[in-house]
Amino acid sequence: IARYGTGVDIVDVDAATRRGIQVTNAPNEWCAEEVADHAVALWLAAARKICAYDRATRQGVWQWQTGQPIWRLRGRVLGLLSFGAIARHVAQRAKGFGVEVWAHDPFLAESEIWSREVLPVTFDALVEGSDYLVVQSPLTPETYHTFDRETLRRMKPTAVLINTARGPIVSDEALHEALTQGWIAGAALDDLEEEPAKQRDWRPRNPLFDLPTVIVTPHAAYYSEQAIGTVRRVAAEEAVRVLTGRPAMSPVNDVTAAASRTT
Repeated sequence: IARYGTGVDIVDVDAATRRGIQVTNAPNEWCAEEVADHAVALWLAAARKICAYDRATRQGVWQWQTGQPIWRLRGRVLGLLSFGAIARHVAQRAKGFGVEVWAHDPFLAESEIWSREVLPVTFDALVEGSDYLVVQSPLTPETYHTFDRETLRRMKPTAVLINTARGPIVSDEALHEALTQGWIAGAALDDLEEEPAKQRDWRPRNPLFDLPTVIVTPHAAYYSEQAIGTVRRVAAEEAVRVLTGRPAMSPVNDVTAAASRTT
């Protein structure tokens, strides 16, 4: 099974391993630039109220006040949850706007984060101190609903949450409550907890779509013509390697260990 992308949450990897089926994926470098660009675009759109202004002007309201309040970016804190390839690209881009960049990644030494001129902080400090919080962590049983009611209540009331990772890292129900109750100021999401693409008869029934403080894109952060071409090639090459008896370049599971246990 050659995953046409990076995440493997749609593949039952344990079942594949038990049956001796190799699972591969494409390391996220194939779309790291695209996702970073998209994260920054969502951040700026939310911070500068671009969508709110667009809606207002289309309805005949030509007033700068429709975007109030807007805060100057310079001097504010942009937090990154995870500090892999994508988050590092985001940090590089964000510095040009004069924000202070913080990051939390439990799998990295603080020196690795410092080396990118980014401040390593605890998860608690990231949640409580970020003005803009960009989520770029993988979806695992441990990261599911990282942003639940308890976490969202600890964020600044002026904070904006940007999720360009997997939808279920953020609880839609908790996020809706956080926005309607004023726990946070806004959200920009490239995916929802239950991805519409996986539903046969999808309609925008999610109550988050009713909130003017939410921006949603259709899990498109990875997309560019170049990225699509690259991931197609990577997936095809992995399939060819495995089917011709060669080791995969990006294996997700260890089928040799499974085979040895059954012999």
